Amino acid sequence: MPMRELRIAAFAVVALASATPAQAQSPYGIGRSATPAEIAGWNIDVDRYGNNLPPGSGSVSHGHEVFDQQCAACHGAKGEGGVGDRLVGGQGTLATPKPVRTVGSYWPYAPTLFDYIRRAMPQNAPQSLSNDDVYAVSAYILNLNGLLPADATLDAKTLSAIKMPNRNMFVSDPRPDVKNPACMTGC
Repeated sequence: MPMRELRIAAFAVVALASATPAQAQSPYGIGRSATPAEIAGWNIDVDRYGNNLPPGSGSVSHGHEVFDQQCAACHGAKGEGGVGDRLVGGQGTLATPKPVRTVGSYWPYAPTLFDYIRRAMPQNAPQSLSNDDVYAVSAYILNLNGLLPADATLDAKTLSAIKMPNRNMFVSDPRPDVKNPACMTGC
């Protein structure tokens, strides 16, 4: 073996031997464990009952302003749809050959509307809206669907109290190998 290749092989052996202890510390030798505070920052889920809804509030009128600025380009000026999904209407169509699934016709729990908007909207800048803005946009969309009056203001308590029209229309999966999703513990 020529001297140059021998030196390269020796360098490779030394490099691998020194890299082995670093790999033993983490699988890739990079990064660190997240702190509890960092994990808490990402724990923003809101369940169907409204558990973990944040403080804040938003009115239908403020929601109209935010919707016009952040949502209308995709969902239409009145939530009629466009590039983005239709958000309004469709009540009474779910059992027809052409069901229209919107917040007003299909969505079973109002707090999950807040959760979805806060996590995913606007699509080009998810999680950029304040909690007050998300309450307001939720209020505006619910108003467009006839589920809130125009002078309403939403907060954690009032949003959780809204009973969506399609709430009781979902059925359990009857297959024996599927557990009942409505049962959360001790089923």
